[in-house]
Amino acid sequence: MRQRIRCLTITLLAGTTLLAGGCSSVMTRVGPSQGYYSGAKNDIKMIKDDDTGWAMTPLLALDLPFSAVVDTLLLPYDYYRSGSNPEDDSPRARVLRDEQTSGVNNVAPHYE
Repeated sequence: MRQRIRCLTITLLAGTTLLAGGCSSVMTRVGPSQGYYSGAKNDIKMIKDDDTGWAMTPLLALDLPFSAVVDTLLLPYDYYRSGSNPEDDSPRARVLRDEQTSGVNNVAPHYE
């Protein structure tokens, strides 16, 4: 029984670590293309930044190796996106494109 609980605990901890790791890699791919290894670059940039809080720095240091692994796994995706125009991938451009295809007008404000 103890061995089962121990195995379950180790599995849950490993699963949680894998799911929580690489947050920066996922977040940097939501918006426009930021190049290769964008998650790891973001972690390093935030660790070096003086405005990053003391509580966030250790979390970023823990996330860095996982972000590097996720970035490596997503290299083909980054290569696929590398030729795209970053302005076309912006959230605003995507909303406007979706509005045009669905026929909905004036949902998002148009700043020109």
